[in-house]
Amino acid sequence: MNTQYLTFRQFGTRIAIALCFLLLLNACETGNGSKESGSSTASRPRIKTTKGNHSKDMNTSATKSEADKKTMDAVDNNTDTPSPEENPAPNTDTTMVAPETVPEVVENQFLTVKSEPLSTFSIDVDNASYTLARKAINQGRLPYASGVRIEEFVNYFQYKYPQPSKKHPFAVNAEVAKCPWNPEHHLVHIGLQGKQLDNRKLVPSNLVFLIDVSGSMEAPDKLPLMRKAFKILVQNLREEDRVAIVVYAGNAGLVLPSTSGGNKRQIMEALDRLSAGGSTAGGEGIRLAYKVAKENLIKEGNNRIILATDGDFNVGESSDEAMQKLIEEKRKEGIFITALGLGMGNYRDSKMEVIADKGNGNYYYIDNLNEANKVFGKDLKGTLFTIAKDVKIQVEFNPALVKSYRLIGYENRLLANQDFRDDTKDAGEIGAGHTVTALYEVALYSSPKTVQVDRSKIPADFKASSFNSEQMMAVWLRYKKPAGNTGIEMTHFIQSNNQSVDKTSENYRFSAAVASFAMLLRNSQYKGNATFESAIKLAKSAKGSDLNGYRAEFIDLVSKASKIKAQ
Repeated sequence: MNTQYLTFRQFGTRIAIALCFLLLLNACETGNGSKESGSSTASRPRIKTTKGNHSKDMNTSATKSEADKKTMDAVDNNTDTPSPEENPAPNTDTTMVAPETVPEVVENQFLTVKSEPLSTFSIDVDNASYTLARKAINQGRLPYASGVRIEEFVNYFQYKYPQPSKKHPFAVNAEVAKCPWNPEHHLVHIGLQGKQLDNRKLVPSNLVFLIDVSGSMEAPDKLPLMRKAFKILVQNLREEDRVAIVVYAGNAGLVLPSTSGGNKRQIMEALDRLSAGGSTAGGEGIRLAYKVAKENLIKEGNNRIILATDGDFNVGESSDEAMQKLIEEKRKEGIFITALGLGMGNYRDSKMEVIADKGNGNYYYIDNLNEANKVFGKDLKGTLFTIAKDVKIQVEFNPALVKSYRLIGYENRLLANQDFRDDTKDAGEIGAGHTVTALYEVALYSSPKTVQVDRSKIPADFKASSFNSEQMMAVWLRYKKPAGNTGIEMTHFIQSNNQSVDKTSENYRFSAAVASFAMLLRNSQYKGNATFESAIKLAKSAKGSDLNGYRAEFIDLVSKASKIKAQ
């Protein structure tokens, strides 16, 4: 046979070898496909999830392919959803805070004065919980109950309290009446009014805009909205104020050195040049921002970092604990921090709250341009200028009159009784012109009683008040001056009152309406006979002049929530 032709045996052998090779190749491809679907470590960053916090172990590459980005988005949105009762809308919407990123809040219970004669907590002027809920409701969904912080709903609104007239930077106002949702109890309204500052006497500001420009910030309600918000602030700056801009994605960088507030065009052009892309080096960005702020520190001035992010820290200081430690170390240098949250999807509410709380600052969520105008326009002085820090409240109840009580909200602001006079313990700040409101629901005895309280719950250095027969509680406040290290105290006694709700002030009625709405959203066991309709009725009776329309918007929001709940 001619040697250029194969024998039948040779031909069959080669066919067999080819088939085996094809089978082996197919097996390899199948195995690789399984690995890609089961583990993404070879082709994209790893994701590590823990309860109460989503954090990511990511590589430090500053850029990602569009395919990688879509894959990450798909994984980030693959979260458990609440039951239909908690959230009746379809779970295809990504505008909600993922439930596992919102730590569960254990609602404050009723405590007896006999066993717990004192109630101690830090003030809170944050209001992000309300704006997050507003965005959800306006998009046809109820917020997750665990994300409703009642005190932030109440403190979103300003109340008309008298200005302080004495040496302290704020005044205490109080009012008592029958509780709107439980007529057997009384509702105590405690309001603090921060001192307004004269514009001509404002100290100069040294500001550092710390801006997240990672890939997750490219959505219209993130970086584009942030630019507009910061431009509102820039328009209100004076020549003696200064602004620097630090950005972070895969790495952090200084894009605008400290610049006079009079050079508005240069600052705005720097904002316009920003674009989104890369991973999120949050820890590195904060370190650089503090460094820049310290280099341009204004002695006895307003030194502040303003952080704008979707809260998705995934490189470096990725856990709440590590971020908290970093912020606590840096606040000692006299530089405060304001946190601005934007967007949704991967939003990390818990991280934003930690940054503001531990950085001697405040936390806002910007859901639209109107909110940006509120934070950086109408409320600018309260946003930027702190008049008192580490503000603590300790309420002492008269055991002869008050049987039990419940602090409404402030669950994550509670302090041990002995922390009240411990000046090493951190607490909240109050800005110029800000109001802070706290509500207690109390049960009174039908007639005065002789009650021996548990002395073990009272600090050794505490001196009990001498109540008269009409005084139901004493409110003790302790604060420090913005640059001070020693606490200053003041006290205010509250008289009992059996008046009906309709005899109270607009402040009282509106705060009660907001609290009852928040309790309904939380499905609180203490909501009593509150309904969406009763909240609307109470709010309408206290709408007042409402120059900015915030109260009218609230009434509309309650109506929308009622309709969603009825679906």
